[in-house]
Amino acid sequence: MKKSSFVHGVSIVTGIWGGLALIGAWIAGENGTVLGFPQSHLFNDAIILTLIGVSAGVCAIYRRQLEREG
Repeated sequence: MKKSSFVHGVSIVTGIWGGLALIGAWIAGENGTVLGFPQSHLFNDAIILTLIGVSAGVCAIYRRQLEREG
């Protein structure tokens, strides 16, 4: 398996987890919790996971280009 394919999979999985964390934060409401995590924690998780997903996606594009060239 090529590294770019693996990193692309990582970007998809972390993006989905970030989306689920955001939905969980909306469901939790201002004073509620989801799976023991308060809304602020879930919002922070959503931000971080989405950033990881985006950066992994950019990395996958770059790696794929390097694999094609050499």
